[in-house]
Amino acid sequence: MTPIASLRKLPGIALIAALVAALAAPAAQAQRPAHGMAMHGDMKYGPDAKHLDYVNPDAPKGGELRLPAIGTFDNFNPFIIKGSAAAGLGDLYVPLTVQSLDEPFTEYGQLAETIETPEDRSWVKFTLRPEARWSDGKPITADDVIFTLDILREKGLPFFRAYYGSVAKTEKLSEREVKFSFKEGETNMELPLILGQMIVLPKHYWEGREFDRTTLEQGVTSGPYRIKSFEPGRYIVYERVKDWWAKDLWLNRGRFNFDEVRFEYYRDATVAFEAFKSGQTDLRIENIARNWATGYDVPAVQNGLIVKRQIDHDLPQGMQAWVMNLRRPQFQDPRVRQALTQMFDFEWMNKTLFYDSYRRTRSYFSNSELASSGLPSPEELKILEPLRGQIPDEVFTKEFTLPQTDGSGNNRDGLRQALRLFKAAGWEVKDGRLMKDGKQFEFEILLSNPSFERVALPFKQALERIGINASVRTVDTAQFQRRTDQFDFDMIVGGAGQSLSPGNEQREFFGSEAAKQEGSRNLSGISDPAIDKLIELVISAPDRQALIARTRALDRVLLWHWYMIPQWHLSAFRVAYWDVFGMPQTNPKYGLPIDDTWWIDPDKLKAMQGKRGGR
Repeated sequence: MTPIASLRKLPGIALIAALVAALAAPAAQAQRPAHGMAMHGDMKYGPDAKHLDYVNPDAPKGGELRLPAIGTFDNFNPFIIKGSAAAGLGDLYVPLTVQSLDEPFTEYGQLAETIETPEDRSWVKFTLRPEARWSDGKPITADDVIFTLDILREKGLPFFRAYYGSVAKTEKLSEREVKFSFKEGETNMELPLILGQMIVLPKHYWEGREFDRTTLEQGVTSGPYRIKSFEPGRYIVYERVKDWWAKDLWLNRGRFNFDEVRFEYYRDATVAFEAFKSGQTDLRIENIARNWATGYDVPAVQNGLIVKRQIDHDLPQGMQAWVMNLRRPQFQDPRVRQALTQMFDFEWMNKTLFYDSYRRTRSYFSNSELASSGLPSPEELKILEPLRGQIPDEVFTKEFTLPQTDGSGNNRDGLRQALRLFKAAGWEVKDGRLMKDGKQFEFEILLSNPSFERVALPFKQALERIGINASVRTVDTAQFQRRTDQFDFDMIVGGAGQSLSPGNEQREFFGSEAAKQEGSRNLSGISDPAIDKLIELVISAPDRQALIARTRALDRVLLWHWYMIPQWHLSAFRVAYWDVFGMPQTNPKYGLPIDDTWWIDPDKLKAMQGKRGGR
């Protein structure tokens, strides 16, 4: 419900589905309906599970959680490209299944009572819970599920067309049973889970309404929270649905404990930080190293009223990078992209700006076993050899490495290497300007967060040393979203977040079709037949070892094209909060579900009264 990294993903990103019996079980057993599904291997939680291990099933309900949001909103429909969606809309609706955060990729039925799929996973059938209800009291039916798939593919975000593109047929088997059959000839073991991720929408509400227009009408919902009040640009408040139809399901015990969740909107991150320290919000996920190192030297922290914690996790960190838009002519030569990478002095920035708190990102699948390293393994070579001549030769002969400096800020070697690469690409320095065909090399770095200016400006200054005219422009979040949706930028901070089980979403990140779809996540504009083939191999991986080898092969090819300038990552959550919370003893390895599993401790709240503002 919240935008903080915890935290459950927005619609279309939380993956879920069905059970495949143990690998040794006969195929007939593999088709039996079950309460959940693991991507590979067995599920942790059986059908008689009482609750998730990372919750307190006896957590008290009550209190208010106040969280920050940046910018503004004008839309309660987060499934479309138009408008700026309000924070926290994810908990208005229920998905077919829910992913557990203490398993790599296992899902359990939420809206779905059972899930059924054959051993080859060529189709999936969901049977809905008979007690499932919309907020107006009407039952949730197979018609709603089919309507949702159709409307998302027709009028939803481009992501949905790619994500659900392999569904060939939908069938209503009864009021509570729906079956999805997949395209023949495609092997995609993840597809039942992808369908399970789907947040179901009410057909009877949306019929007669324009789905692809922005709206500030809450409509009919099915989730644990509903909108209580709001004012665009200032706040939105959600209240817990106390008679929620799913509150007694085993996987919901100990969850959704706050009676109200309030998002306070602020103009920018600096104002939001000051608001937190003054007590106007309760909790903050800190993404700025300087703030973590120096910004919390305030009496509330010194007196123990604010708690600072760094919580390690095993989540893949994917790729955060300077993203170059290959639709722009100046970035189409890979030698140019490699030259620009030479000019980014991470070691100096980490030492000077980040208090040595980050690690350099060296893979599109960083902080996971999916990341490539060294030279290709024999398994990877079997994947890559058929593509020889279509992918960079270095993939086969060289270990991919990023330039490294001594952190002094004197990046002479990087400058020399960059100029050599630019010259090979036809660019030369003339009168202090990097020129080709009478034009200077120039581009704009577009930002949505002013805090990134302190990173962008040193990069700009380094580029100016070799005659590049780089400008830095910061815009509000709404304008940034519009421009990136339309691919109207030269360079931004972006990348691709990854899971432990990459699949269909790789088409959206790196596929040729997505490069042409406005609003897609292929921000770089990558369009390469060899990469498309590797993506399909990842999607069709029959087991975990094949998935690892194929993902590493994809990683190598992406890296050697120099599409992005990798930045950094941290394998931990930095959390600061006012000491009013209770929390489970165990935090899951693959997430930080604060809004989901924490609660307000009445004794701590009472002790805090009068000691801070804002409450």
